Amino acid sequence: MNEILSAKDIGISFGSNEVLKSVNLALNHNEVLGIIGPNGAGKTVLLNILCGILTPTKGSVIFEGQDITHQKITERCRIGFGRTFQVPRPFEKMTVLENIMVGSVFGAGLTEKQAKKKAMEIASFIGLDHRLTWFAGKLGLLERKRLEIGRALSTDPKVLLLDEVGGGLTETEVGSIIDLVKKVKANGLSVIWIEHIIRTMLEGTDRILLLANGTDVICGLPQEVMQSKEVREVYMGNEDK
Repeated sequence: MNEILSAKDIGISFGSNEVLKSVNLALNHNEVLGIIGPNGAGKTVLLNILCGILTPTKGSVIFEGQDITHQKITERCRIGFGRTFQVPRPFEKMTVLENIMVGSVFGAGLTEKQAKKKAMEIASFIGLDHRLTWFAGKLGLLERKRLEIGRALSTDPKVLLLDEVGGGLTETEVGSIIDLVKKVKANGLSVIWIEHIIRTMLEGTDRILLLANGTDVICGLPQEVMQSKEVREVYMGNEDK
C-alpha cells in the first residue's frame, strides 16, 4: 500500500451545523494532493482534523497504518505532521532564524545548536537565507508565506499540510510558491494543499479532490477534475471562490 495518510468517512458537527458529512481521502507517499471547494465546504476544518486540532464526530484518520484519530496536535507534530495557516502569524519580534528554530527545538526536540544548524538549512531551502537576522514583523507577504512553510518544515515532517499559502500573492509570487512546493515534494515529503488559485492546483499537484456539501465529490488528475461536470456543477454561478 502506497498510502501514508488517509481519512475514512470523516464527519463533524458543531451543534446542529453538520460541516462534514462523510469525507474520504488518501494521500500517497511523495504526492501533492490538492483540495478545492467553495467557501464553507469545510476544507480548513478537514485540515484541522488531519493535524489534530479538531476531533471528528465520526470516522477515522490513519497515518502510516496507525489510527491517530484521537491524537492531539502536539503528538501528531512529533510523529510527522507540519501545518501552515491561512494568515501567517510569525513571532514578529523574533528574527527569521529564531522563528524557524522554535519549531526545531519545541517540535522536533533538537538542542539549540542543532536547531540553529537546521534552521539555517531550512532558511536557504525556502529562500530566506538573506533575511536570517531580520525581524519577522518586517517581512513582506511573500516572505511571510515562505517563513510559514519554513516553520512547518522545522519539525522535520513527513506530511505537510498547506492552507492557502498562495492567497494574496501576485502571479509571479504564486509561481515561486509552486516551485517551492515542488522542491518540498522532491525532498520526499507528502503534501495536502488547500488553495483557491486554480493555477496552483493545475501546476503544483499530482491529484485534486473536490470537497462540497460535506463530502468528497470527485478525486483525480488535475486537468480531469478541473474539466469535470462535478466542478462545473459545484461552481456554476458562484463567482466567490
